[in-house]
Amino acid sequence: MEAPQKLYLLDYGAGNVRSLVNAVEKLGHTITHIDTVEDFARADKIIFPGVGAFGYAMQALRNKGFVEPLLAYIASGKPLMGICVGMQVLFEGSDESPDEPGLGVFEGRVERIDSSTKTVPHMGWNAAHVVGAHTTQGPDMGGDRRYYFVHSYAVPYTACGRQQKFVHTATRYGDEVVVSSAWQKNVFATQFHPEKSGAAGLSALQSFIERDLVRSSDLVEISAPATIEAALTKRVIACLDVRANDQGDLVVTKGDQYDVRENSEAGGDVRNLGKPVDLAKRYFEEGADEITFLNITSFRNMPFADTPMLDVLRQASRCIFVPLTIGGGVRDITDPDGQHVWPAVEVAGEYFRSGADKVSIGSDAVYAAETYWQRVADGVPPTDGTTAIEQIASRYGQQAVVISVDPRRVYVRSPSDAPSHHVIATSTPGPQGEAFCWYQCTVKGGREPRDIDVRQLVTACEALGAGEVLLNCMDRDGTNSGYETDLVADTKAAVTIPVIASSGAGRVEHFSDIVDRTDVDAVLAAGIFHRREVPIADVKRHMAEHGIPTRTVE
Repeated sequence: MEAPQKLYLLDYGAGNVRSLVNAVEKLGHTITHIDTVEDFARADKIIFPGVGAFGYAMQALRNKGFVEPLLAYIASGKPLMGICVGMQVLFEGSDESPDEPGLGVFEGRVERIDSSTKTVPHMGWNAAHVVGAHTTQGPDMGGDRRYYFVHSYAVPYTACGRQQKFVHTATRYGDEVVVSSAWQKNVFATQFHPEKSGAAGLSALQSFIERDLVRSSDLVEISAPATIEAALTKRVIACLDVRANDQGDLVVTKGDQYDVRENSEAGGDVRNLGKPVDLAKRYFEEGADEITFLNITSFRNMPFADTPMLDVLRQASRCIFVPLTIGGGVRDITDPDGQHVWPAVEVAGEYFRSGADKVSIGSDAVYAAETYWQRVADGVPPTDGTTAIEQIASRYGQQAVVISVDPRRVYVRSPSDAPSHHVIATSTPGPQGEAFCWYQCTVKGGREPRDIDVRQLVTACEALGAGEVLLNCMDRDGTNSGYETDLVADTKAAVTIPVIASSGAGRVEHFSDIVDRTDVDAVLAAGIFHRREVPIADVKRHMAEHGIPTRTVE
């Protein structure tokens, strides 16, 4: 009987590798972590995932003494699969870290995606077009499938030079075409995340694990960049507000303008709309493109390592293969005994190791923005590397940091009434007929207003390194009256990072309307999904019928 192959995982501390392990186990296989140099010789196949900065990845490999063993492993002819930054470091270098050489397995350099013409990071579900016919059977990819991309740097697809020898698929993002997978001899690599790409990604991963993907060295004719069509979809995100009820059980709840009790004046129970993991699994199966958990219970009476949300993530990532975001409590935390202090970057790291792909920062983002603008006023450099946003983005990448904004309208009769704030004309006049408003940011779950507006917040946080904006609106929350179009449009115009519209959706038309009017990158809803008032499939069907591309579920 043939011995089972020895599949190994090369982890340099990239963040969420738990999802990759879960995906491998979902396919019926086991995978072992590479801990020592000697493990390279033991491996039959290696998967090399990566997120974050190119330079951080290369330095981590060098610090572990893994560069030479990895190159020797590749030279031996044994199969290697790189994922995301694990693909990028196989090239000669990157503009992200100009002084840090790559491994040089593939010809070319990684370049910054142009943010002057589109949103960066490239975040969402896109196609991977196979660019040439091969004499050997390739990875199970292509067709109408969509894969999850999240990156700010990429290798331009030119169809020139040695790209004929290694480019397997290319992907159009706006006015650029990039290499989305490479395949040369025994090395296969993807820019997208197969472990986060649902059934399509699992098929690609399975073909690497279960087949011998060794490409012949024959040159093949490959497609011209101009023939690669745009295929990026708009994301539909399901959000779950999670908190402990009065009995101490974790439940999914939903507030009306942030009030989560059935009858707050009478001290009613917390609304219970289901168990977090069960609901999240249902949304994955129904076609949600991402799932967001917002932890609205502090859990201050227990050590952070025992926080129930960590176990929610561990359980969810075993059965959900789309991106998971966790929000709430991403800040510096001191355990109740006062002995153990968790810096925010370590809190985020624990969430990533438990299965999260992104962390959402709320109140601390507001405080960081206030400090940013105070430093601008003081005439000193506005960034100093000390905020949670900067530290998490530096270690895990810009794409891992979402800022969650909880604003409300403040009406004024004219812009001159609020000279220190960004005032816009409003399509929802105030109680006294006011035609203008500014959007005031809040902290502590909307309970405390701050003297900073949304435009000030999002531009500061983008400069600090945030990769996405989750844009709520307290005035719309729970109303089912539609998204706050004025706010979404103004925020989308203010930043180059992706924006998620949240708060107010009540019917399928609200989703298509906000996309058509603002070109927002993603739409999010909660209560109407929980109560099955508007199924996710109906939202996607409606959007597709109105010419808005969406991902279909295999």
